[in-house]
Amino acid sequence: MLRIHSGIYKGRRLKSASDPGVRPTTAKVKLSFFDILQDQMREKIFLDGFAGSGNIGIEALSRGAEYVIFIDSLKESIQLLRHNIEKIGIPSDFYRIIKGDYNRSIIHLSKEQFMFDIIFLDPPYQLLEYANPLKVIFKRKVLKPEGIIILERPSHLKFQAKYFHCYRTQKIGTKSLDFFRNPE
Repeated sequence: MLRIHSGIYKGRRLKSASDPGVRPTTAKVKLSFFDILQDQMREKIFLDGFAGSGNIGIEALSRGAEYVIFIDSLKESIQLLRHNIEKIGIPSDFYRIIKGDYNRSIIHLSKEQFMFDIIFLDPPYQLLEYANPLKVIFKRKVLKPEGIIILERPSHLKFQAKYFHCYRTQKIGTKSLDFFRNPE
């Protein structure tokens, strides 16, 4: 069972997916991520790409994010995400859930002129072997100039992001978090 670690929803439990193909961000990785960002979450526009249960985005809301957009393509994940949000009682004007393909969803958001302060991506790891989820962010210019992108990946999988500058990599067990920002 997942839970919220800090903020206004601290201690609330989240239901996790029963599908073994859906891999939630572990508590250790999540805590490292939020410890690194600390107070940078307040009043930020946050994207939880490949959201799954909503574990990361809900924690961001709990810690003061102004608005979170959750994207996931799996029906079970969207149902689980809605369940978790409703169970906690998060008001609907603080979030938006998009069921759809990640790239198409980013393209649609760019047409609505959405720009994000923080983007968290935890894609299926095999996707990183043949695709770069940062490319659409760069092409569609949905990251604010001072914004950051955080990508979770297995540490053994090397990832090159030619569109953004990787300014930090944090290894947590067998996982790594890569922190990117716009090139100067």
